Amino acid sequence: MTSNYRPLPYSSLDSDTGYHRPAQRLPERVRRESAAFDVMTDLTKVAAMTISPCATLEAAEERMIASNVHLLMVTDQYNCILGIITSTDLKGERPMQYLKQVGGKRNDIFVRDIMTARDRIEVLYMEDVSTARVGDVVETLKRVGRQHALVVDRDAEGRQNVRGIFSTKQIGKQLGVAIETTEIAKTFAELEAALA
Repeated sequence: MTSNYRPLPYSSLDSDTGYHRPAQRLPERVRRESAAFDVMTDLTKVAAMTISPCATLEAAEERMIASNVHLLMVTDQYNCILGIITSTDLKGERPMQYLKQVGGKRNDIFVRDIMTARDRIEVLYMEDVSTARVGDVVETLKRVGRQHALVVDRDAEGRQNVRGIFSTKQIGKQLGVAIETTEIAKTFAELEAALA
C-alpha cells in the first residue's frame, strides 16, 4: 500500500523566537454609557499574566514591563490564585514595611512577602458586570479607592474563576481622561454598596 503523504521539512528554532498570544481588541474610544465589557480585559480572550510567589520583586517588575500590565496574579503550580501583586505594591510602602519588620535588603523580598493574599481580594461578579456601564465601573473603582478590580464567574462545577480585570489605566486610555483613585482599605460590604 503506497502512501500519498510526504514528510515536512525541519528547521532549527531561531534564538529570538517568541510565540503567539491571544489578543483582545478593545474599542479605542468608549463613553461612560458604553457597556462595561468594552473596557474589561477578558481572560477568555487574553492570557492572564501570572507569577510565582517565590519570584523576586525585580522579576515581577520585569514581567509587568514586558507584558505591559500593572497587575500579576500570583499562582501556585496548579494555577490556583494565591494573591495579586501590582506595580503600586512594588513601588509603594510595602517593601519598606516588610524590610523594617524582618530586615535584609530589597533583593531578599519575594512576591509572597508583599502580595495581597487571596483572602483579602475583593471581586466583582460577572452577572453584575454584564449589565453595567463604563461609568458604573469607574464610580465603583473611585468609591473603593482601587486601580484594579477582578471579575469572577463560576464554571459548570460551581468553582469560582477570575474572568476579567478592570484597570483604571486602561479605562482612562479608552475614555481619553485620567482616572484618579486613592488606594484605601475597604470591606466587601462597602464594595457591594458601591455597585448597588
